[in-house]
Amino acid sequence: MEIGVQCTHDSMTERTFDHEHDVVVLGSGAAGLVAAIMAADEGADVGVYEKADLLGGTSAMSGGIIWMPNNHLQQGTDIDDSRQDGLDYLLSLSLGQIDSDMAATFVDEGPQMLVHLAENTPCSFHLLPTYPDYHPDHPGAKPLGGRSIDNGLFAFPQLGKWAPKIRNATGAKPVMLIETPLGGATEMPSMEVMGARMAAGENGMGLGLVGALLQGCLDRGIEPVPSSRAEHLIIEDGAVTGVDFETEDGSVSVGARQAVIIATGGFEWNEELCRTFLRGPMTAPAGSPTNTGDGLVMAMEAGARLGNMRNAWWVPVARIEGEEQFGSPSVHLILLERTRPGSLMVNGSGKRFCNEAGNYNAMGGVFHEFDPKTFTYPNLPSWLVFDHRYKGTYDVAGFPAGDDVPPWMVVGDTVAELAAKIGVDSETLAATVERFNEYAAMGEDPDFGRGESAYDAFNGDQTLPGVEATLAPLHDGPFYAVAIELGSLGTNGGPKTDTRCRVLAHDGGVIPGLYAAGNAMAAPTGMVYGGAGGTLGPAMTFGFIAGRDAGSTRR
Repeated sequence: MEIGVQCTHDSMTERTFDHEHDVVVLGSGAAGLVAAIMAADEGADVGVYEKADLLGGTSAMSGGIIWMPNNHLQQGTDIDDSRQDGLDYLLSLSLGQIDSDMAATFVDEGPQMLVHLAENTPCSFHLLPTYPDYHPDHPGAKPLGGRSIDNGLFAFPQLGKWAPKIRNATGAKPVMLIETPLGGATEMPSMEVMGARMAAGENGMGLGLVGALLQGCLDRGIEPVPSSRAEHLIIEDGAVTGVDFETEDGSVSVGARQAVIIATGGFEWNEELCRTFLRGPMTAPAGSPTNTGDGLVMAMEAGARLGNMRNAWWVPVARIEGEEQFGSPSVHLILLERTRPGSLMVNGSGKRFCNEAGNYNAMGGVFHEFDPKTFTYPNLPSWLVFDHRYKGTYDVAGFPAGDDVPPWMVVGDTVAELAAKIGVDSETLAATVERFNEYAAMGEDPDFGRGESAYDAFNGDQTLPGVEATLAPLHDGPFYAVAIELGSLGTNGGPKTDTRCRVLAHDGGVIPGLYAAGNAMAAPTGMVYGGAGGTLGPAMTFGFIAGRDAGSTRR
């Protein structure tokens, strides 16, 4: 990297940078890496800077699924999708929080992004053909699937010295999501297949996606710079011209001849920002612990207009005392556990409060229900309750099925004993279980409609037919309970942008030289999580747009 000079118009003094690029990308998750690839493909010299010592952020920790309406992989199949269906679906769920221009941009540009990456990087994409949209009964939805896309396996030895520098790379994932229960599989690949993949260093899901995108950057001569925390945007004559970093070797200033792209993730690990902006409690973040809102704070300092600040990508989780990941408390996403038959969820009063099999992001609404009389959030915390047959059949929060009981799992020989141990009224819990059992035996849930949606059954026990995949009575004691909190996969509020990803100024117009993408921007889909991959689809699409525009815009 060469040392550049930047002139400050007001004082006509020369600003000397330690390094300089055409485009500086902050963050190495999927949004940032796609932005870097696109800026380079537009002929720009690109620098990628990552706060952590490992690359990939939350993207590398994720399932790596991409949700995309009207995608090119649907061609030649029986999937009947269209641009209008995609827009109708998003807008039917928007509750007035989606900018229609941003929604249209996502639906129009996303398929082009997939094609460009498939043709110009090591990324390979495959349909999850039966994965339903998360709200399959809404206009434009695809209850039989076709919009959620799995990325293929990627061999990490291709990355050379960069392979161990990706977050989570030591936890090998030699499997695609379609081959797991989360992708609808009833059996994992054989030990022989898994062993061969591990020997070849192949990874799928988020690791595979980030690995392929990183290789795309390396192929373009872009070597990310880890352990570089962006602290301040350099602004001259009202335009962003660089970034001040704090590194292991001290302060470093980097010039941006054309633009800076903020792709630093959300602010879910910043307690003060969460209290300030989120609509309700979120005590157990599931994203990368480095997501502390650095990009948000820098954008605010630059005068950015904000949007979608009260929302996050919500998810019910179980937190096990003492478990850590990357030096911070870790959580287990409770997805399949609350959907499988022989289980239900109750609140602190011992009552059911939702369709347990509903999609995780929509759960945020029920967990944030507020009781003005008691001045509490009555559904926080809640409890996942299940019987002994369930315990012997299914894994729970990473603990294998069987008779062993971990110390964080509460057990009672009877429902009344379990109620006493978790601090809820025994008569209320007994009545709740009795009513649930009565209707579950008939394959019905008149209270919350569990099992009526195609999505409910998909995440249940795929070896069982129809509603039986998610509904069954709790009969066989002993009974068990696990505490459930509301976490998030990431926040999704931040600086508002136009359809070119240029950050809007709070006093009008755009902030010259500043772009945002991914969870660092005000989510283009508002509070809507359309289906599996509902975070990565928009993140990669707007990273694609930001990189293309920033890379082609000369100052």
